[in-house]
Parts: sequence; structure tokens; C-alpha cells
Amino acid sequence: MDRHEFKQKVIEYAHSIGIDEIGFTHAEPFYEFREKLVDYYQKNYESGFEKGTIDERTTPKMSLRSAQSIISIAVGYPNKLKGAPKSKRGERRGIFARASWGVDYHVLLRKRLDKLQKFIEEHIEEVECLSMVDTGVLSDREVALRSGLGFIGKNGFLINPNLGTWSYLGEMLVSYPFPPDEELIDSCGDCTLCIDRCPTQALIGNGQLDSKRCISFLTQTKTLIPDEFRKSIGNRVYGCDTCQQVCPRNKGINTEHVDIVLEPELLKPELTGLLEISNREFKETYGHLAGVWRGKNPIQKNAIIALAHFKEESAVPVLKRVAENDVRPVIKATAYWAIGQILGSEALPYINERYKIEQDEMIKTEMLKGIQEVG
Repeated sequence: MDRHEFKQKVIEYAHSIGIDEIGFTHAEPFYEFREKLVDYYQKNYESGFEKGTIDERTTPKMSLRSAQSIISIAVGYPNKLKGAPKSKRGERRGIFARASWGVDYHVLLRKRLDKLQKFIEEHIEEVECLSMVDTGVLSDREVALRSGLGFIGKNGFLINPNLGTWSYLGEMLVSYPFPPDEELIDSCGDCTLCIDRCPTQALIGNGQLDSKRCISFLTQTKTLIPDEFRKSIGNRVYGCDTCQQVCPRNKGINTEHVDIVLEPELLKPELTGLLEISNREFKETYGHLAGVWRGKNPIQKNAIIALAHFKEESAVPVLKRVAENDVRPVIKATAYWAIGQILGSEALPYINERYKIEQDEMIKTEMLKGIQEVG
């Protein structure tokens, strides 16, 4: 069996195990991406979540010395939530970004890649493989781009003709010379909807992103959300889909898989219920979602900001309990801030009383800020 025949067999098998799109490229360095990364770091756009040095991120053979090819895979995920509960006064709800719907996509893709690797190993003696899903040093999007799975849109996402931007990406380094695919020649043209609609102006316009301004990044941080971005968080408890929702290339696309099971009550959680949940209960309820990889702290902080966004007065009693009893300074500070945002001047007696008790300067600053911002 020659290389082209085997490649076709791999493609057919990949589709049979739930891989929607598959492409192949060589394992030589990503020279153009290297230039982008240098510029990215020089402009201080990085989030801090990136892994590896520039050399490691652009040189596949630093991850697998024997690599001759890279297989890129894409699995589409749903963006429509049937039976979603309504957010209403007295029962306000948040929202997880769509990439976090269903079982953690790292687990989902890893299972598919493991099956694909086993298939390759059964046909090629002494082949070496190394899979990566988001947490590796290589850029999933750059690998997919060079493998012909799509083009990089102005929103920084890979845009595939069949999946749009709604897809999980992963790759496998292989010590076998698969014939490489051609890159897809396409572009966003004059469309700037994603740039225009970005709530925090995080999109640069050339596919680059200022991560420190991106809501998706901000909702994953454990520190206080900067003042200028809090109102933009809205009811998001994890991630942001705005630049994907407005993309014309996503129109009419909604990919479903039997192993991506949606749980509306969890994906649009009731906000006050998140605030006093125990670590154990949180892990048991939400632990299978990719959106909780940073733990419950960011989710709870975002839930508090969402309640302030809604001006939800019924949440004030639980916010007061959190502010008074929680031992985490960031959570306490955000709760006090939210009380001021919700009650305005009516919060003054309570804030003044608690101001005398609290010792942490950050907390005291947020207490006053919550009232002052409302005027």
C-alpha cells in the first residue's frame, strides 16, 4: 500500500470515528507563525496561558524528533441549546461559552486521536505518534491552516467550509511521510463584523487578538476584572462567543455528535446557586465541563458580576453572606462591589458599617467603588 492509499484509509477511518475534518501537512517549522508570535509577544498581547517557547511552538520536531507529518483534525460542536431555561427576575442565569458545552473537549478529542493512533500503528511498523489537544505547544489553528482545514478569520478562529468556526481542533505528529494537503485559499474579504461587535475591542483586525482585553480570557482569570471590562462581561460565566455568533460563515451551521450531550440547566446556570456551592458539589456538578478547568473561583466571580449586570435585588442577601463570610479577598471584594452596583445609594448604610470591619485595602477600595460608580 503506497502513501496515498494509506492516507485515504486513514481519512475514511477518521470519519468513521467521529472526526468531521482531517488534513495532513509536513513537520517542518512554522516560519510565518514564528514572525506572528514575535510580534504578538512584543506587543504584550499574550494571555499567560500559552505553553512553550517560540522555538517549541514553531518547531514540531522539538516535540517529536522523528516527526515527518502532522495530522490535523476538527470535530464540530453544537451552538444551539434546545430547551434552554429562561433568565428572569428572581432567577437570573449565566451562560457558558459553546466550546464548553458537553464533556470536556480535551477528553472528547483525545479519545478520537487515541483510536486514530491505534489504527495507524496497526498498519505501520515502529511508527511514532504524539497527539496534542489545546494543551500542547503547537498552535492547533496554525497546524489546521497549513493542513488545509480552513483559513484564519479576522476573529482569529479557523474557519472551515463545513464547520465554520464551531469546531474543536487537535493534531498528531507522526513519523510517517503522509502526502501533505494544500492550504485553503479564502478570506473574510471586507467583512469586519467580528471586529465591530467585539465587546472590548480585543480584535486587532488581522486575525490577531489582544488576549488581555478578550472576555474569554478575562472570565478565566482569578484576579479582579479590570473596571473598564466589567460591564462588558454581561451574564457570561465562562468564555465569549460574540465574534463567532456574528460571523456570516457560521450561518446555518450546527454540528451535533452523540457523545456531545448538552445539559441546559448546567450550561445556563442559575447565578445565586453558584455562589455558596461547596468545592465537592461544584466538581460533581460541573467538573466534566472544559469551562471549569480553572476551578470555581473565576466562575463565582463572574456570576457575581453578572448579578450586578442584571441589578438583581433578590440576590443581595446571598451577596451579603458571601461578602461577610467568604475567605477569598477577590470574591469578597467583588461581592461588595456588586451590592453597591445593585442598590446604589441604598447600600451606603451597609457599606459604611462593613467598611469599619474589613481590613484588606483592596476589599475596601471595591466597597467604595461599587457605590461611587453608580453615583
